[in-house]
Amino acid sequence: MSPPRQALDAIGHLPDPEIDIADAALQFARVDAPEADWQEARAHLSELARDAVAVAHGIAEDDLVSRANALAALITGRHRYQGDANDYDNLDNANLIRVIARRRGLPVALGILWLHAARAAGWGVHGVDFPGHFLVALEGSREQVVLDVFAGGAAMDGRELRALLKRVEGPQAELRPGVLAPMSQRAVLLRLQNNIKIRRLHLGDVAGALACTEDMLRIAPDTASLWREAGLMNEQLDRVAAALRCFETFLGLVPEGEAAVRTRAAVEALRSRLN
Repeated sequence: MSPPRQALDAIGHLPDPEIDIADAALQFARVDAPEADWQEARAHLSELARDAVAVAHGIAEDDLVSRANALAALITGRHRYQGDANDYDNLDNANLIRVIARRRGLPVALGILWLHAARAAGWGVHGVDFPGHFLVALEGSREQVVLDVFAGGAAMDGRELRALLKRVEGPQAELRPGVLAPMSQRAVLLRLQNNIKIRRLHLGDVAGALACTEDMLRIAPDTASLWREAGLMNEQLDRVAAALRCFETFLGLVPEGEAAVRTRAAVEALRSRLN
């Protein structure tokens, strides 16, 4: 097994708060781009952390606007990161090593850098599971500031969040409870890798999408939906035994419900092919 996959397996055993999100994303990137200079990327992450500690000096504890401005000046200004709107579907935009080299990426890939810097500064921060567009929130004692890191860290008020939701879900969409739900470390990493999985499927690369899914399961082995997806992809690739293992793991996690009924039917059909 490759060293980055060993690292991902180790992450799968960690409590969520103990995950170093940037290092975990770096391990995913090493798997997908083994020829890339991951050590240079790691050195840059260390530099970014040191810079964040320096810019945090003197900012008041609950001055979220100054914190947001300091991070924007550091990441968008000094280090010149930006959202890649012109080549959005480029797989490099979801690979942290490539993102660091190119200084461009998807919202969630850039967001990981913002989370990394904010935490190095000692600030409360989390990813936001906004529909269709990853956001970052800086946490204060009584409020939070939501930032669009793809737009350079622009602060989003209620009107702008509502407009963004309508662009994603349609003109009838309205802000609702849970739309700004904080994401766990694992959830952010899975959202990052999901971009790669989906793009590979769109390209017809089922084997590549399956490999991505299997790596996602290394850090989140109890995510039932991923086991079912892996089973379906193995079935599509005519890997019957592997599909059965994935479906049976899914059923161990989700023994009841409509998805379980469909999965049991798929298991029976696959077992009949082995007889």
